[in-house]
Order: sequence, then structure tokens, then C-alpha cells
Amino acid sequence: MAPPDTDTIAHVLSLYRPQALAALLRTFRDLDLALNAWQDAAMRARLLWPGNGLPGDPLAWLVACGRNAGLAPVSMHGQALSDPDYVADSVDANIGIQRNADFIPFREDTLRLLYICASPGLPPSYQIPLLLHLVCGLDVQQIAHAFLIRQPAMEQRIARAKRRVAETGTSFEQPAAHERAERLKTVLAMVYLLFSEGYASSSGRQYIRMELCEEAIRLARLLARMFPHDGGALGLAALLMLQHARAGARVDASGALILLDDQDRRRWNQALIEQALPMVDTALHCRELTPYQIQAAVAAVHAQAENAADTDWAEIDRLYAVLQVVHPSPIVTLNRAVAVDKLRGPTAALVLIDPLAAELSGYAYYFSVRGMLLKRLGRNGDAQAAMLRARELVNSAPVASHIDMTLNLL
Repeated sequence: MAPPDTDTIAHVLSLYRPQALAALLRTFRDLDLALNAWQDAAMRARLLWPGNGLPGDPLAWLVACGRNAGLAPVSMHGQALSDPDYVADSVDANIGIQRNADFIPFREDTLRLLYICASPGLPPSYQIPLLLHLVCGLDVQQIAHAFLIRQPAMEQRIARAKRRVAETGTSFEQPAAHERAERLKTVLAMVYLLFSEGYASSSGRQYIRMELCEEAIRLARLLARMFPHDGGALGLAALLMLQHARAGARVDASGALILLDDQDRRRWNQALIEQALPMVDTALHCRELTPYQIQAAVAAVHAQAENAADTDWAEIDRLYAVLQVVHPSPIVTLNRAVAVDKLRGPTAALVLIDPLAAELSGYAYYFSVRGMLLKRLGRNGDAQAAMLRARELVNSAPVASHIDMTLNLL
């Protein structure tokens, strides 16, 4: 068998990072020590695997190397990579782990890592960067770039998150049974927020941030594999995959927005859609119904329409009606208004969203939807006022440009 190339090794390290780091964290109970041990193990893999080939169990190999690195005397760290006996000990430890009857419960370890990122004591502004750093393996520079924040500021944010974990005494054990469901909901919400920022960036000149979308999907798929009978986990993974399948058609060559009705559906990722659709069906048959399953079902209706005219808006309206019961929210009502407009016209849609004015007074999408409905009724003065308010509220250059184009037509 040919030795693994650099790309293969990078893929394997990315695949096993969450489980290995989580197992090391359970051993050392210190975030920085576990991260250093993982980095040492990954460095050894890059050094040894091209010559020796991939081990039979890469995950166990990495955990063993990381444990050896973390437990080694400080004086050995400088020479560890060049010391044959030290390296041999790391490789041989793989056999011990594989034969140990008390094999490391990697699934539970990964959950611990996710639950640490979702600690109640951490605000979302800390949770998501910590998730990207610990679970996804993004370095601080990548995270700072993704969120359009200067690197020193992001370094401080992640350092504060780690310090908060230590100061609040966050347990590295599994949460109690009554806490797990709530903590999982927080993890799912974190992944959803991460994807949302990538799907439609809230600021800057780039509308879609592919790296955030792809990391969110990777995490969502991991959670779906860990919880194959959880409707929320399955629904979230399917939803993100279906939404991301449209990425190739959502902006033009200059970066300008293309609305759903105007997208070239031949550019949608059909392979991703075909993977997601069965997951939607499975998720809808799970016992607990969450917003993610219903939103995934809405996305599936869009994905299965050959063109905009074939969209089953009656089914979308029905799904949003269910979502309003499961998860009452002015945003859900606003989204439902788009379906109502398609079915019963702009007047009926305005009746639905007019009561939301106070709650959504700072939400740009509310005013852009209202502006489009008013435009369709020929009320151009009112439409212009709504669009100008939407323009004031956006920080995303592509969205602002799209609103400007609409204003020019009024």
C-alpha cells in the first residue's frame, strides 16, 4: 500500500481531532495541556505516517501519543520528536489501548468537549470561537478572519473563554442526565448560529463565508452520527446541507445577490441534496418535534422543485403554521408571510406582518420584505420608506447593494 500523502494525513487528523482532544482533556483536565498534547501527537503523525503508513487505529494512536507527550517530563519535550525510543513508546502504546477491555468511550469524550464549549457560563460570543478552536481545529487567525475581527482581539476572546471555563469550575465529566438535553440544545443552537453567519454574513463585503458553513455542516453531521435518533440533531444536519446546496447559485460572479426565485437550480449541489432528503424524512419521524426538522422540511420543498414556479407554497405555508406552534417567533411569522404572498397576495401578507413592527423595528429583513410587498401593491412611496430603513440597518455590502438596486426601481 502506498504511504499516505500530506492531504490524506491532514484529512485523518481533522477527522479524529475532536475525539482525540476530548480524550486527552479527560486525562489532563486542563484545556491548554490537552491542546499542547494534541499538537504534539499531530506533529508526530505528520513525521511518522508518511514512512510507516497509517496505523490500524489512528484515533487510538493519536490519543496514546498525546498522553505520552502530556505525561513526559518537561525536559524531554525539546527532544521528543527526534528521540527514537520516545517515538517508539508512543506507537507501541497503540497496541495497549486497542487490547484494553476498558476502551476509551470516544463518543462520550467528544460530547464532553462539545458540552464544555456550550457551558452556561459562557456567552455566545465566547462559545462559538471556542467551539471552532477546540472542536474544529481552526487557528486564531482563521477564526478572526471569519468573523472580521482583528487577531489580537480574537486571541483575547478565546483566552478569556478558556479562563472562564477554569474559573467557573466547568466539569470535564458528563453533565447530569437532567442537564444533557438542555446542553445538547445549546450545542445545536451554537452550530446553527455558526452556519447562519456563514450563510448570510452580517457584515463585510463577502455575503457567503464558505469556511463557516462547511465547519458548521461538519459539526452538524458529527452530532447526527452521535444522536441518530434525535430529531433536532438530524434535522439540523439536513437543514444546513439543503441550505448550503444552493451556495453556487446565490451570488453572481461579481458577488451580487441572486434571490431564490432567480437562481439557476442547475448550479445547486444535487449530491448534497440527495444526501439530506432521507435525513429530513427520518428526522420528521422522531418522537420530539423541533424547529430544525420543520425548517429542514421547508428547505426540502424548495430543493425538490424543478423551478421556482413549481414550488409547493401551500405545503410551505402549512409547515410554517406548524412551526409557529412549535416555536412561536416573529421571524417565523415573517417567513410565513412570503409563502402567504405567493398564495394569497401581498395584502394578506401585510396583514400578517403589520403587527410585528414593534418587535422587529431593528431587523432589516422585516423592512425589506415589507418594502417588496408594498412595491407589489404599487405603493412606491411607502415601499421606498421601508427599503430606506432596511438600508440603514444592514452592515453587509452585498445586501446593501441589493437594496440600492431595488430603491433605484421605485
